[in-house]
Amino acid sequence: MLLKLNSGSPNVAQIEKIVKILKDGGVIIYPTDTVYAFGCDAHNEKAVEKLCKLKGVELDHANFSLIFSDIKLIGEYTKPMDNSIYKMVNKFLPGPFTFILNANGMVPKIFKYKKKTIGIRIPDNRISQALIRSLGNPMLSTSVHDDDVLLDYTTDPELINNRWGDQVEMIIDGGFGNNEPSTVINCTEDEVTVLRHGLGAELIEELV
Repeated sequence: MLLKLNSGSPNVAQIEKIVKILKDGGVIIYPTDTVYAFGCDAHNEKAVEKLCKLKGVELDHANFSLIFSDIKLIGEYTKPMDNSIYKMVNKFLPGPFTFILNANGMVPKIFKYKKKTIGIRIPDNRISQALIRSLGNPMLSTSVHDDDVLLDYTTDPELINNRWGDQVEMIIDGGFGNNEPSTVINCTEDEVTVLRHGLGAELIEELV
């Protein structure tokens, strides 16, 4: 099902309809401030298993991220950050960045093995933020890649629906997406490093 939402002011009733799908174990495709992504309720085991099946990966090899609506909630899933790391995360989120942080005991409960790090994101996107606020906990998420060997990501939600519409419970049309993924920053070592140069990379490179 393809559902069009106003990206500037998403309809509350429609958000609640999507959240019910998430709570029931469904997988959605939704817009972020970078590329379109698969998402599911991170606390729903059935949904997490379905997401892995869609991506063709085992959960203990999955590089999925947790998507939040507020930086205050990140600490429920990560170990305490150094002050310098916290300031950087606070400065650049919401935004097109994935920060790899040291995970606490909540993360292994999601991934079913002792995962020591986790990628966290807060997209600068009102639809994704509204979904997560209404859900009440983070979504587990991974980018939607294109099947075309010449393209990395599909930007048109109509084309995404043609490819994935019969395999997920909902596709949210929030307008054309970006074709550049988030910049990934590893904050788990002594030195902060950029693992992937994506959208906004030039802003991070001034600091690392």
